[in-house]
Amino acid sequence: MSTPSPGKIISIYLELAKSRLTGLVALTAVGGFLLASRNDVLNWSLLFWTTLGTTLASGGANGLNQWWEVFPDSLMKRTRNRPVPSRRISRAHAFIWALTTALAGILMLAVFVNTITALLGVLTVFLYVLVYTPLKKRTSLCTLVGAVCGAIPPLMGWTGATNELGAGGWILAAILFVWQIPHFLALAWMYRQDYSDGGFRMLPAIDPNGALTCTAIILYSCALLPVGACLSLVGVTGWFYTLGSIFLGLMMLSPGLKFSQTRNDREARRLFFASLAYLSLLIGFIALDQAIPPLSSPAVATVVIEH
Repeated sequence: MSTPSPGKIISIYLELAKSRLTGLVALTAVGGFLLASRNDVLNWSLLFWTTLGTTLASGGANGLNQWWEVFPDSLMKRTRNRPVPSRRISRAHAFIWALTTALAGILMLAVFVNTITALLGVLTVFLYVLVYTPLKKRTSLCTLVGAVCGAIPPLMGWTGATNELGAGGWILAAILFVWQIPHFLALAWMYRQDYSDGGFRMLPAIDPNGALTCTAIILYSCALLPVGACLSLVGVTGWFYTLGSIFLGLMMLSPGLKFSQTRNDREARRLFFASLAYLSLLIGFIALDQAIPPLSSPAVATVVIEH
């Protein structure tokens, strides 16, 4: 195995970290931080360290996952060209890099942010690598464990800003948990044969007619509507976010219903991309909601009176 050039090794590390997935994880942490900072001056330094530490912990966990799954990855068309199964990097190199990256992220959170956020980082890496990864070969319920892993980073954003576990952080984590089910099942449906070839017991891989997959997608997509709006019930968001979350919930439900009727890859792909749009727009609504005054504020009242 030849030694990769510096440019190629950086590219390999980004692949090991699953850079796009890690980017989404970082985005949810930013969302949690912004939500917790709603009534305070934004601490940019703390936001930076929270986001960077979460990003490194997530990237390291993804690398450890690829180190663990090198054999099944080599059997799947979608993953056989990943760095380790394609032998662009040795398995030992991948393990050392991934473990070092995850530990660096957790240490960064402990030193520059706070202990609670660092412990949540440890929990995320532990669940993803040592629970979710082996369960993928054993039960379709692994998706629920994976959803817990994905729900923790927004809570890390919240604790990064507040140094405590609050209702807003828990609700945002619940939103991410519910969102991940239709998001991942849509992806797993498109690659159900691949997952079957790799020996993974994802629901679409063991659900030939898609009945159970569709039921889960519809149930969790419906649940996003009330769960998504719950942030306003605890007073951390206003009317703008509430309306936005309802719109986004319907945006997720519509392709989910279409997929349940057709059960084809095209509609699964539409649902998958709708879920990506949901997450990005949700964080956007959280950020914009901070800049829009509540309906009961003096500024809004003045406009209403003058009108």
